[in-house]
Amino acid sequence: MIDHILSFHQQDTAETTVDCIVVGGGPAGMMTGLLLARHGVRVTVLEKHADFLRDFRGDTIHPSTMRVMDQLGIIDRFLTIPHRRMSTVAVSTPDGETVFADFSRLPEPYNYVAFMPQWDFLDFLAQEAQAFPSLELLRDAQVTDLLFDGNRVDGVRYKTPVGEKTLSARLVIGADGRHSTVRAHTGLARTESNAPMDVLWFRVSRQPDDKVPFVSTGQGFTIVAVDRGSYWQIAYCIPKGDYAELHSQDIDVVAERLNDALPVIGVRFRCEIASWDDLNLLTVSVNRLKRWHRPGLLCLGDAAHAMSPAGGVGINLAIQDAIATSRILGPVLARGETPADKLLGRVQRRRQWPARIVQAGQVRILADLYPKSIDAEYKTPRAAKVIRKSVFLQKTVARIIGIGLRPESL
Repeated sequence: MIDHILSFHQQDTAETTVDCIVVGGGPAGMMTGLLLARHGVRVTVLEKHADFLRDFRGDTIHPSTMRVMDQLGIIDRFLTIPHRRMSTVAVSTPDGETVFADFSRLPEPYNYVAFMPQWDFLDFLAQEAQAFPSLELLRDAQVTDLLFDGNRVDGVRYKTPVGEKTLSARLVIGADGRHSTVRAHTGLARTESNAPMDVLWFRVSRQPDDKVPFVSTGQGFTIVAVDRGSYWQIAYCIPKGDYAELHSQDIDVVAERLNDALPVIGVRFRCEIASWDDLNLLTVSVNRLKRWHRPGLLCLGDAAHAMSPAGGVGINLAIQDAIATSRILGPVLARGETPADKLLGRVQRRRQWPARIVQAGQVRILADLYPKSIDAEYKTPRAAKVIRKSVFLQKTVARIIGIGLRPESL
């Protein structure tokens, strides 16, 4: 783990000014910072944690993201990071296995999905950022408020281990995720969609000869099993809002249902999961801002459009947001100019409809993959019955997930 790979400069004055502040060191924030720095923009990324080491976060790196890293000339270094590759997404249903997305049919060489812990991916981006002296990453820097000059966002106030500080900028970018502090202070309205599920995350040990489908179904649940080498990272998907009812029962209920559907995981669960405290609940939200910007401020990634885990598209949409932002705003900021609000709106117009369409697919089409009740027997979704018969649909789904509806280039 990289510890403060970029210097944490102690600021001598109460207020410092840069061209751009990026709030949040996740995929959207780190990539935006790196790409803006390529333009020579003086950019500061504020990350509230001391490191990136947090479990159960999105970790699917899609072909669109690998293509961008190829364009940046850093793909060879990226591929040295331990990762696992998946060429097809298959779902095990009562009627048999269905291939939903066949990435092997996409153009080579990036015709697969790479599974990599998000902390490794973010550490990699932070390392690459060292090549650009105009970028500064400040860790342990938690934004608490926005600064205003009239109606325009003028900077941020943030906490550090050595006290509270302020930082001003021509532009503030909120890339601090679905629970965005920046978004909470903007007054920007958002719309909510009906997410089909919540997720219980846990891990169990893995043996070399384990045979576990990527997606499996059972009574009242769908599980996604991510191969981490020495362990399985499991997303146990349950109907939206049913956690309290499930939690009121003994944990053995989950063990029994897993054992019936997937004995390899069920046996390990019974031996290694002691109580509900060993499971982490993700309450899934699917929402988006009606307006991503106001003078001096732009929201990106989950701060602008919180995605469901379905399809693992969140990281890759965030990266696409970052690319569009750097291409549209980078030259303006590099000239020392303040981006006009209509230019911020251009970023939103470029990126909002891919996010909206993907969200619609997550809450309507993909919702059929998840159980409707924690006690219901799982029935094969209609979409599975249709798509298993069509190679064209399997390739089309792979393209939508892996490359995107509006892929961005540098």
